Amino acid sequence: MLTVAPEIEVLARFGRALADPIRCQLLLALREAPAYPSDLADALGVSRTRLSNHLACLRDCGLVVTVPDGRRTRYELADERLGHALDDLRTAVIAVETDRTCAEADEKGCC
Repeated sequence: MLTVAPEIEVLARFGRALADPIRCQLLLALREAPAYPSDLADALGVSRTRLSNHLACLRDCGLVVTVPDGRRTRYELADERLGHALDDLRTAVIAVETDRTCAEADEKGCC
């Protein structure tokens, strides 16, 4: 049974998904158009096994869904508003100084 997650959990899941560059690339690719895992692996230059793990994470976070397509499975964003959110986040990040990280980056492994 699917349920709607509380706001804090939704943001935490989104943050977890964005914490990895490959998952970010996947989300940006799927923002453009739905795709098959093999095509995504080739486009991102990663192994299919590694890609599968990242897609599983994005599915578990509720950000992507699978769509059966004959004998294949296509991936797409779970909600088209995610594409708009990604665009908003990308433009908001542009305002951040590129030569700066947060003060606790080395200590806490963030930024």
